Amino acid sequence: MPIVNITMLEGRTEDQKRAATQAITEALVQHCGAKPENVVITIVDVPTTNVYMNGMLVSDKRRNPS
Repeated sequence: MPIVNITMLEGRTEDQKRAATQAITEALVQHCGAKPENVVITIVDVPTTNVYMNGMLVSDKRRNPS
């Protein structure tokens, strides 16, 4: 049973998440021989205030792009 964990910045729509998880499921079926009903995918939406990248919080970078 493939288990995929995705962590990404918050802000994607349900439709975007649905499309991504469908594509990942199809890839696991095609390339790993998984059964679609056995694929488990979790998505964790992380607030931009909780991600530090390139020397600053992502939330600060979005407020003050340079």
